[in-house]
Amino acid sequence: MSNLPVIELPKTSTDRMLDLLTVFLLVVFWGLSFYYYSELPKEIPIHFDYTGEVDNYASKKTIFLLPLIGSMLAGFLTLVSRHPETFNYTVTITPENAERQYRNSLLMMKVMRVVIVFLFILIDWEVIQIALGHSEGLGVLFLPLFLILVFAPIIYFAIRSKRLQ
Repeated sequence: MSNLPVIELPKTSTDRMLDLLTVFLLVVFWGLSFYYYSELPKEIPIHFDYTGEVDNYASKKTIFLLPLIGSMLAGFLTLVSRHPETFNYTVTITPENAERQYRNSLLMMKVMRVVIVFLFILIDWEVIQIALGHSEGLGVLFLPLFLILVFAPIIYFAIRSKRLQ
């Protein structure tokens, strides 16, 4: 159990915008998979090596696996965001800085939720394009781009947390 202060934080306009963006992206994500499902061949790429080349295939039904995982991750991040007092912080949380730190960490969670769903959509789109013969792989730049998009917000919000002490 955490000894950190429990504070009720009303949603900001940025919070609402990021929530709506997440929902919009999830609708696009599922829509994309359903829209292309009938056009897909019996087997589609399901795994890529570090260079972005396809190294495994499975039934086209697996096209719904990424939207399912993305939706579950988005839901999980939404649930854990309800209790920022349970997060681990790199700074000492006091009654004076708790609201600033909680808002910063909640914003990071919402941004990460959008980034994760967006990256999953990119992968899904590429899987569809490869399966339809319009592309050959993710390409060598996908992994570095993926890592940058995942870690840049974490680093940014960690630095911001230090400044908000």
